[in-house]
Amino acid sequence: MIERIIGHFNESAHLKLDVAELLAPAIASAADHILQCFLRDGKALACGNGGSAADAQHFSSEMVNRFELDRPGLPAIALTTDTSTLTSIANDFSYEQVFARQVSTLGQPGDVLLAISTSGGSPNIVAAAEAARGRDMTVIALTGRDGGKLAEQLSDRDVLICVPADSTARIQEIHLLTIHCLCDAVDSALLGVET
Repeated sequence: MIERIIGHFNESAHLKLDVAELLAPAIASAADHILQCFLRDGKALACGNGGSAADAQHFSSEMVNRFELDRPGLPAIALTTDTSTLTSIANDFSYEQVFARQVSTLGQPGDVLLAISTSGGSPNIVAAAEAARGRDMTVIALTGRDGGKLAEQLSDRDVLICVPADSTARIQEIHLLTIHCLCDAVDSALLGVET
């Protein structure tokens, strides 16, 4: 069991190091989109399923409250948390629309959608990205594998951060690190922190 655990640590560490240079430019671009959105008084919406829902909530909590430094709160909403809204949309329309309906209602031109799907194929995440485009929002897609349908539908103004791995656990570990990088980049730009 100990060897198995050490193996997981090694796999995670090696993958992170292997993809750091590949993903860094896209992460920097995504951070700039989020920063510019906030500077224009826009907001960030975030969505995902399962572990990716937790990542969406993690992102929004770091923005609204704080990451590592004290600063005023930044407007971010996890679309995964309002059970009454989620269940009413799923019941009255379909589960595929649980995030798209919220994006269409809450999203404004210039806002950002952080769409998280390890496979890139989650129908409700793909629908949310379509809704974001309909609201003239930028989509930042956090995916894995080959990016799936989510990657295929992105435009030039959107940002794809695709972890080239097959293991959901490894992809999610890099998604969490990416979210921390986004939070750090936004904070350092807003607060003038030296890099």
